[in-house]
Amino acid sequence: NPNQDISGVIHFAAHKAVGESVAKPLKYYRNNFFSLLNLLSAFAGREVNFVFSSSCTVYGQPDILPVTEQAPVKKAESPYGNTKQIAEEILVECAAVNQNYNFISLRYFNPVGAHDSALIGELPIGVPQNLVPFITQSAIGKRGAITVFGDDYNTPEGSCIRDYIHVVDLGKAHIAALKRQENKKMLGNFEIFNVGTGKGSTVLEVVKAFEESTGVKLDYK
Repeated sequence: NPNQDISGVIHFAAHKAVGESVAKPLKYYRNNFFSLLNLLSAFAGREVNFVFSSSCTVYGQPDILPVTEQAPVKKAESPYGNTKQIAEEILVECAAVNQNYNFISLRYFNPVGAHDSALIGELPIGVPQNLVPFITQSAIGKRGAITVFGDDYNTPEGSCIRDYIHVVDLGKAHIAALKRQENKKMLGNFEIFNVGTGKGSTVLEVVKAFEESTGVKLDYK
């Protein structure tokens, strides 16, 4: 409705599982692009602050760690990553021709956790594709043993390392992005920010942290 007084949009409407995107690429291209194009079309010619959910997958396998916003965008390794790369290209091109658009693209690293109230949390449909819900479901007996893949990565004890960001911190990042737009603090009308901690945690470190904080012994191999 062009008469609605909407000054800010946070665009979360996307499929997000890397493995599923490889198996069902058209599902990802259809949903992730159409949702973005429909939103941009709805605000054509109108001023709007727009925060986009992007991903660290746009960096591919980076050459230097930790990854900064100056790292090059590499060829996508999945249809999911490709949708994020192309979506950012669309935003750049729209920003160039329409100064009423104010875009901030937040490149998430690995969101984990739940709200402190436990009213909102991560409960994926089917077998979890992410570490933390697999751990919690294994802990309550819903899943079997946790399988840790790889013991020879270049990490302290050999398991894979990732940068995990708590979902509440991620939520605060979106509020900060909107405030930056509303307070006219942007440098130009398209900006990119990584949203992570800058510190990696290995799979086994996450497993040990869960055991220490809950007192529950996990079964893993």
